[in-house]
Amino acid sequence: MTTIRREVLTLPAAPLGPDNPLPPLRPLDEAHRIDDRDRADLPRDMARQVDYEPLRSLLPAQVRDGYGRGREPGELEALVIENDRLRATVLPALGGRIASLRHKPTDRELLYVNPVLQPANFALNGAWFSGGIEWNIGATGHTTLSCSPVHAALVPAPDGGRMLRLWEWERLRDLPFQVDLWLPDGSDFLYVGARIRNPHERPAPTYWWSNIAVPEDRRVLAPADEAWLPHCPKGVGGTPIGYERRLRRVPVPEYDGIDRTYPPNSTYAADYFYEVPDGRRRWIAALDEHGHGLVQTSTDALRGRKLFVWGTGPGGRRWQEWLTEPGTGGYCEIQAGLVRTQLEHVKLEAESEVSWLEAYGPLDASPEGDWHTVLRGAEDRLEAALPRVDVDGAYDAWLPYADAEPGERLATGSGWGALEVLRAGWKLPGTPFAEDTLGEQQRPWLHLLRAGSLPEPEHHEPPGGTLVARPWRDMLETTAATPLAEYHLGVAQWHGDDRAQAVRSWERGLQSLQSLRSLQGRQSPRSGKSPETAAHRWPLLRCLAVADQEDGHHERAADRYAEAFDDLCARRPGGPGGDVRWTAVAAALGRESIGALLAAGRTADARAVWERLEPATRTRGRFRLTEAELLAAEGRREEARAVFDDGFEVADLREGAESIGLLWARLDDAPLPARYDFRMRPDGG
Repeated sequence: MTTIRREVLTLPAAPLGPDNPLPPLRPLDEAHRIDDRDRADLPRDMARQVDYEPLRSLLPAQVRDGYGRGREPGELEALVIENDRLRATVLPALGGRIASLRHKPTDRELLYVNPVLQPANFALNGAWFSGGIEWNIGATGHTTLSCSPVHAALVPAPDGGRMLRLWEWERLRDLPFQVDLWLPDGSDFLYVGARIRNPHERPAPTYWWSNIAVPEDRRVLAPADEAWLPHCPKGVGGTPIGYERRLRRVPVPEYDGIDRTYPPNSTYAADYFYEVPDGRRRWIAALDEHGHGLVQTSTDALRGRKLFVWGTGPGGRRWQEWLTEPGTGGYCEIQAGLVRTQLEHVKLEAESEVSWLEAYGPLDASPEGDWHTVLRGAEDRLEAALPRVDVDGAYDAWLPYADAEPGERLATGSGWGALEVLRAGWKLPGTPFAEDTLGEQQRPWLHLLRAGSLPEPEHHEPPGGTLVARPWRDMLETTAATPLAEYHLGVAQWHGDDRAQAVRSWERGLQSLQSLRSLQGRQSPRSGKSPETAAHRWPLLRCLAVADQEDGHHERAADRYAEAFDDLCARRPGGPGGDVRWTAVAAALGRESIGALLAAGRTADARAVWERLEPATRTRGRFRLTEAELLAAEGRREEARAVFDDGFEVADLREGAESIGLLWARLDDAPLPARYDFRMRPDGG
């Protein structure tokens, strides 16, 4: 009998730490665009979907960069769904990731299982970790839910047993989704029913890729003779999307004289988006030298298939070590998505939904030999193990249960869905967003919804995140124009690309704050103390500084950053050590301020900000790199070089970032030391 139970998974883990409290106003660092030279060769639907509402901002999500590299034994809540053939381990607190899928008769693990939990800067909003099967919804890139909790509960399954339902509210696109997992008795395949709904009265862009990590010593099979490859202009190998702007169609399996279906054959990181012909069964598999491995197949709605490889170059190897620990073996990813490539977004019409069914299980087939012979053999074995008609039948059987109301609650996600349901009055059968899930983050917005005003943060805390969807912006425009409301309104306007109005809102907030302080000063002129207000100047000043930077006014941006950091230091409660939220905001604002001051050539002012950072903050790897940059700007090259000799690790180093290598090149003619070499492109650049 299939069972679903709770377990505790114990492994070395690096704590996630606090989120970055500053709103992410800058454009995404991964602007996924296609070079105009390539557009004429794209299929018409692909060209249309590439241009359809690519994500330009992370708002309302916040950046998650509070983690480090120190790992301690930790316990993770896990949900296990198991029959006599398969055992799947799910992590509801980490995006519903399937951490393990073990085939019991052969005692084989079908996935790449990361033996540690090490966040790294790969998700759209930062923290992400490698391994298992992840559900990527929202926009091009790893979902903002990678390290966030989702709701989980038991629901009836089509075969009379029980399913494990996962669901959440995806905030970048404001869409609810669900993932239903079930194992029929005696089945070698885990079924996954997935659904994305658009409850709005307007179309919405959507995106989905199921990413499956498998050991890299495999041959990857997919029913295609061609693939779309984002590539390097130098024509040397491939590079991940986000680094280049060219897209070409290449042959499969052999490209540039090398069989790329073996991940170790690629020197550089690359994405291969397979062109699966219409009418062909949708599947992808990764088989070891003995022909054993994992296969994923689906109904036709999930049309895309992809292989991602890290490559055997020093950068790819370094990233693999960075995400786990040396000696644990490398991995690649096989993936399945709604469209051909991850450059595309799908239009989901108003008050509609898209759904599909996936199946994951073992496959035994010969991986060696002529490509078409190997594909025919694998497809025949897949058809014998799980006929295509059975996948379609399982989808039809699941659909009536997609609206089944959950029973026993096994895990609780965020309160954002509950807030949206309260605002709009939506009925979403099967995915209840209960009021009891509303938490501290939703509290001020619930007050705005019910009382029409934003409450001031308690104990002079930093302002929380901003809701930027049009209905919330409308509420902010009609509420009392307090400095806090003007701050949030400006963030929402900035997100809506009304930047001039955003600047006016932030400037009004400062003027209102100044008037309030002047009034307080007149009321108590002999107190000898600075007037106190609940709102602070630094959030508004920082927003205006970002606007100045985006407009090219770097000197004015530096002035405002310096003033913002001064205001923060003057108002921060509790002295050194302080509250974790204040520690996080001081680190985030200090880092941005130093960068802006150095860009304006004001090294003395940058040094003054550095000296006021907490000692514990200055020892973090990101700030050790900042220190080296500051020393280099001051002309103290030997001292900057000594920072490298002492060693540091930038926990939130971004994939594709080359700041370490660029600074090293200013300091030393020697090759970049291997421990700092994360370069992913040919020749490092």
